[in-house]
Formats: sequence, C-alpha cells, structure tokens
Amino acid sequence: MPKHSQYLNDDFDGIDASADLEDSGLEGSGLEGSGLEDSDLKDSDLKDFALEDFEESDTYDAYDEDLSARPQRMRRRQDTRLANPDRKGRLTLEEKARLAIERENQELAPPEGDRWSNWADSSHGPDPRPEWVITEQSACDYELGVLKTGKEADVFLLRRVSPETGAEVTMAAKRYRSNEHRTFHRDAGYLEGRRLRRTRDMRAIEGRTSFGMNLIAQQWAIAEFAALSDLWHSGVPVPYPVQLYGTELLMEFIGDPDGTAAPRLAQLRPEAEELEDLWEQLVAALLALAERGQTHGDLSPYNILVHHGRLVLIDLPQVVDVVINPNGRDFLARDIRNVAQWFRARGLPEHVADPEALTAMLAAEARIG
Repeated sequence: MPKHSQYLNDDFDGIDASADLEDSGLEGSGLEGSGLEDSDLKDSDLKDFALEDFEESDTYDAYDEDLSARPQRMRRRQDTRLANPDRKGRLTLEEKARLAIERENQELAPPEGDRWSNWADSSHGPDPRPEWVITEQSACDYELGVLKTGKEADVFLLRRVSPETGAEVTMAAKRYRSNEHRTFHRDAGYLEGRRLRRTRDMRAIEGRTSFGMNLIAQQWAIAEFAALSDLWHSGVPVPYPVQLYGTELLMEFIGDPDGTAAPRLAQLRPEAEELEDLWEQLVAALLALAERGQTHGDLSPYNILVHHGRLVLIDLPQVVDVVINPNGRDFLARDIRNVAQWFRARGLPEHVADPEALTAMLAAEARIG
C-alpha cells in the first residue's frame, strides 16, 4: 500500500471550492476557481515529509538525477513521468511534497496496475459524489493511453480498479505541463485583475522564469478543478471533477465504457431537429454561466462534447469573470460568435443563431449592460 500524507493539497480538502480559493490568496478576482491562486502551504507543514533531500535550490534536474541513479532493480518499476527531462526549474513547495510521496511509493508499486490510487492524498470533488467514484485506498490505476494532446496539457485515459469490491471506472486524466507553458497562448488576457499575494511568485509568473512556469502549471490545474467543482455543483453541464493531485486533474470521462470518447461538436453533422436541440442546450449552458457573471473564455466547437445527444462543456481553466475582467464583454462576444458561426454554417436559421442578440441577452443577465 502507498504511503500517504495529510499535508498534500490539504488547502483543497472538502467540497467548498470557493472557500478553498479564498484561502489560496487570490486577490481581486471575484471569480472563485477561474484564475491563478496562490497556495498557502507553509514550510512547517512539510516537516513530516522528511524532505531533507529537497533544499530550496532543488530543481527537477536534481530530482531526475536522483531517480536515474537508482539500482536497476528499482528502475524497472519507475514511473517515467517523475524523471521528466523536459521539466525544469525550482520546485514549488507543493511539488516537493508530491514528489516525496511519489519517491516513497516507487518502492511499494502495486502487484497489478501502473500505480496505486492517490485518492487519499488528493483534493476531492463536490458532494453529492457520484456512485461510480472509487475511494478505496487499495485501488489501482491503469494507464490506457492518450486521448488528446495540447499546448498546455495532455489528456490520458485511466482506469481505476478496486480489488476489494471489483468495481472499476474509466476516467480522463488531464496533466498540465510546466516549462511548456512558456508558449501558453491564453495567459495574458485572462489574468487581468488577478494577482498573487506573494509578489515574488507573481514576478516569476510575469517573467516566465522556470519557477514561474511550474507555478503556472500548478495554478491552472487548481483553477480548472475549482471551476469544474463550482459549475458541476451549480448544474452546468461539465464533467464531474473526481480529484486534484499536483498538476493532474482526474475527471469524469465523457464517452462509452469501452473507452470510446464522445465526439466534439465540430465532428458532427446533425440533422435539423438535433441541431436545434443542441443550440438550445448550449444557450441554456451559457445562460447558467452568465447568471454567475461568467463566460467560458475559449469556447469553440472543439471544446464542446456531445454524448448521446447531451452537450458537455470542457477545457475550463480560463473561465472569465465578465464583471471584473476589463475585457469580459469581449470574451463573451467572442465565445458566442465562435459557436453561432458553426451552427449557422450547419443550417440553423440566422434569426435563431443571432450572435448579437444572444450577446446582449447574456450581458444583461451578467449585469454588464
């Protein structure tokens, strides 16, 4: 069985995502879960991790060298994601803690599967928790391959199996990268009005240093987990966020039990009746966001899934508070233009998929005029 710690991600235990982010130190956002928040994990919290190997100057390079120097017997069980030559820069405190746990767990690999479930060390999704979520500490995770690659994160297919009950569930594992965020294309506009309490961290992020890139990976994972938790709890059609562990977000897999993912909206050629139904579902989802003073921020037919007629929004780390963000109305209008254009090209009447009229309605609902 793996060793666990109560300290990793303990700022995010429980179900109240807004309370979590209030503690995280994000000032001036007004959008719980949509931006960069600063973790309050303190050095004193890490004493029980025996982190004497991790000094303030430690980097991913040092940790990778330590792993590569292990005896051949241990390298066979080694998780190659830990010794990542592409991951550079000084470690954050949370990442030091996570890697300490991973180092211990390497010596206790499960008899089956690729790793033990890290549920006990993770932040958990909101209640009421779906029945399919597996929480047993004896569960094992199996890597099933890559679902999607992107500039900021990759999405993998993962199956969690409980040997105690025989239950199993397939989930999507979204893993944010660190130094690859140097080309993060959505960063600047979404950060308007958001600041971290620690000025050193904010300077690192703005300067795109190696440490800043690692902070961005961590904070965007936190942001998406909190946004999904908040939106799912409010009834917005998004995947259920199962857990957050470091920069890995496990969430509901939108697809069939055999691992076939639901198609993106852009892949569909719906008939007229289905097209109108999907538009109505989308308007309802956007209205639910507008009632909260939010918009998706990067909406397009490529980050909307359709599973057996049900529309689901995905890719939500950058949810924008349209009230606080000075470019909020522009983000809202762009979201609507992107999807309205697709629906009109597929045959939905122009007076139905009218981007100007819908933008005005949602802006009024968000009280931004």
